Amino acid sequence: MLQEVVDDFVASLASEGVERAGGSHNTRMAYRNDLGQLCTYMLKQGITTWSEVTPDHLLTYISSMREGQVYRPATIARKLAAFRTFFRYLGYEERIKEDPTVDILLPPIVRGVPHVLNTTQINVLFRLAEQDTPFGLRDFAMLHLLYATGIRTSELVALDLNQYQREHGFIHCSGVRGRSEQDRCLPLTPAAVDAMENYLLHGREWFLRSFGEPALFLNHRGERLSRQGFWLIIKGYARRAGIHDLTPHRLRHSFTLLMLNNGMEVESIQELLGHVHLSTTQIYCQLIQA
Repeated sequence: MLQEVVDDFVASLASEGVERAGGSHNTRMAYRNDLGQLCTYMLKQGITTWSEVTPDHLLTYISSMREGQVYRPATIARKLAAFRTFFRYLGYEERIKEDPTVDILLPPIVRGVPHVLNTTQINVLFRLAEQDTPFGLRDFAMLHLLYATGIRTSELVALDLNQYQREHGFIHCSGVRGRSEQDRCLPLTPAAVDAMENYLLHGREWFLRSFGEPALFLNHRGERLSRQGFWLIIKGYARRAGIHDLTPHRLRHSFTLLMLNNGMEVESIQELLGHVHLSTTQIYCQLIQA
């Protein structure tokens, strides 16, 4: 009975009108996982219907997650947020009379300072992309695009050829559901424009298998490069450069620090990054407070 209701809720997230609030596939899978674990716990407590769940049940479950530091505070907060959304749904569907999550506070989350690359490390990465091969031209263009715009990996690999506006020197970036739904025009540095032009003139054609392929960045099969494929490329460069824990997001962090050091207003950086909340961007200000 418990799991069947969860299945109904997860299915509702994909329906029209609810999708904007978190209907992506990854979000639905996260809800299914978090609520599935809650189902298992409640069944062990002898709970068979959601109307039997009390605040004490939830608080005990949250305490069990905290014990032994099994889950980080951020993870517990995410799970509790999922529970709140779920119980609001149950109230709307009139399956419960009272919401047991109403008076439960989210655990405090201490956010760390983002890790960034220094100028030397970035230059090493650029040098490792051999510009006398199609692969090197492609990788050089992608690295420059990441560092020049702070674009997300998912946005980078989703770019189509027509989203690159050479004459205006910018990339038109479509919003990502669940993060920023606003389209953004991301200005490119002259170095990034040069890297893009070299890739398009001397590299992309080598990958191309179908004349009508819209994707900007292609893999060796002539198909759109995937997030996993890009991740493997970054890992390869990180290993060669001797940079530990390099992720595409660290390049995004490095872009943000560069913009702050250049005197750009935090609100302008927020717009470029596509952050929904200004507080997310303000975390980076700690990097220049010294």
